Amino acid sequence: MAPKAKVNPKPSLAPLPPAAQSAPIEDLFSALHRHAQNFEYERAAKVADQVLAIAPGDEDALRCKVVALIKSDAIDKALSVIHASRHLPIDLRFHEAYCLYRQNKLHEALEVIDSQERNSMILQLESQIFYRLGKMDACMESYEKIQRFKIDSLDIKTNIIAVLVAAGRSPEVQGTMDALKVKASSNFELAYNYACSLIEKKKYAEAEQQLLSARRIGQEMLMEEDYADDEIETELSPIAVQLAYVHQLEGQTQEAMEAYMAIINRNLSDASSLAVATNNLIALRGTKDVSDSIRRLDRLIEKGAGAKQFQLANGLDFKLSTRQKESLYSNRLLLLLQANRMDQARELITVLPEMFPESVTPVLLQAAFLVREKKVAKAEEILLQYANRFPDKSKPVFLARAQIAAAAGHFQISVESLSKVTDIQNMPATVATLVSLQERMGDFSGANAVLNSAIEWWKNAMTEENKLDLIMQEAASYKLNHGHEEEAFQLYEKLVNSHGNIEALLGLVMTAAHTNLEKAELYEKQLRSLSGLKQMNVENLEKTSGAKHVEGHAAVLLVWLYSIAWKMED
Repeated sequence: MAPKAKVNPKPSLAPLPPAAQSAPIEDLFSALHRHAQNFEYERAAKVADQVLAIAPGDEDALRCKVVALIKSDAIDKALSVIHASRHLPIDLRFHEAYCLYRQNKLHEALEVIDSQERNSMILQLESQIFYRLGKMDACMESYEKIQRFKIDSLDIKTNIIAVLVAAGRSPEVQGTMDALKVKASSNFELAYNYACSLIEKKKYAEAEQQLLSARRIGQEMLMEEDYADDEIETELSPIAVQLAYVHQLEGQTQEAMEAYMAIINRNLSDASSLAVATNNLIALRGTKDVSDSIRRLDRLIEKGAGAKQFQLANGLDFKLSTRQKESLYSNRLLLLLQANRMDQARELITVLPEMFPESVTPVLLQAAFLVREKKVAKAEEILLQYANRFPDKSKPVFLARAQIAAAAGHFQISVESLSKVTDIQNMPATVATLVSLQERMGDFSGANAVLNSAIEWWKNAMTEENKLDLIMQEAASYKLNHGHEEEAFQLYEKLVNSHGNIEALLGLVMTAAHTNLEKAELYEKQLRSLSGLKQMNVENLEKTSGAKHVEGHAAVLLVWLYSIAWKMED
């Protein structure tokens, strides 16, 4: 959602002189060219009609009329002219696809250009369509094809950086900018997009400085182009919102909220920036001021016409990315659940899967809705069905199912769900949660198996932060407290021999007291020589256990409410 290019103001229209009605066709074409050069698109369209009245089907006049209508934002009229001209041997498919894109009929637009030769114009339109659909990988492919045409366009280069950020490929941004031979200071949109890449890499201080630089560059450029102060503020409002977002990420909550409120209260004409600021303010508030938050979102979301049950106000459907639109609808649903407005929530939850078919969020929200209705089994069922149908999107779904099941006391379902998320199986938090759940079911051998598996995994793990010692320490403590003294002794002894860990040495002495008195006495002598033990209470240490039961529910694995904060995109 980078700042947009300035739209030239439309001049007031005077009526065409009567002589123009009978002017020679050469004079009409001259007038047509003059109006186009002066951005007088409505007058150009009328002159094109005069040419077509003299020479029906003239290709140049027809193309000029379609372009003039598009330039004057008369998209419906342009599309009607294109459809009415299908009997003519004139290829207007690019213009038709562009009109459909402007109407947000994105899939129809793709169908129209599907059979066309991929020249630079088609590829640029295709990339814009993919971007609005949220298909960033396909969008990037289109831009890579555009580069083969050797077009030296700063706008295209700026968009390439925006797509990389939106696709989650921020680590590639600097290398790509070097390859494209552009710097962040080339224009304020590029500076802004580079700042977004720094945010994705959690370099918040650098991002803030880059955003301030983007604002300074933008102010200088726009002042040179004679923009008024209020126009400059509107053009640069996305930067103001992103600066507030950086404060939010840095934990400067009060500063972020004040910045968002200032943007909202100024009531800028940039509707998308106002929507972003409103959503982020609501995300920061969380469960506070729920009624006010719902009222603010209701100004952005309205009932649709016909088959479309909901739509965004102020043309936001055309201005926001798919992810941003989804955030608005999702936060409204979560607020409705918080306010216990179940009928309104039900109305919205039924249409979200159709509105965002590529996203996993709607099924997570459906599950949250069912839990609020005390239909936990149904929530578990729909999550399992979705995970089985879309295995590439199953991770957050299984985590949600594990959380819901654990909270409901369905510990076996929770364990089964967590076990499906293989890439976190051996992380300390997951291991502790699985052990706790197994204990809740009375399955101590199952808990022991989880610990043994984690130890074996970390022995072979090639990671910078190896957690083997931590897992072994907790496993030894667990085994000691559950009657597996020999296994505990072996683990403690390995820890002592490898690191000389004091806590492990204490555990080893306590374990050896059960299994090998001779070794217990030997290791106990080592304890006496450790000065760090003078202030330790051995009785308390003996009461210490490993992985503990989680009071209330099993460890929470998924945050449901208000975790969404927007990154602005080109």
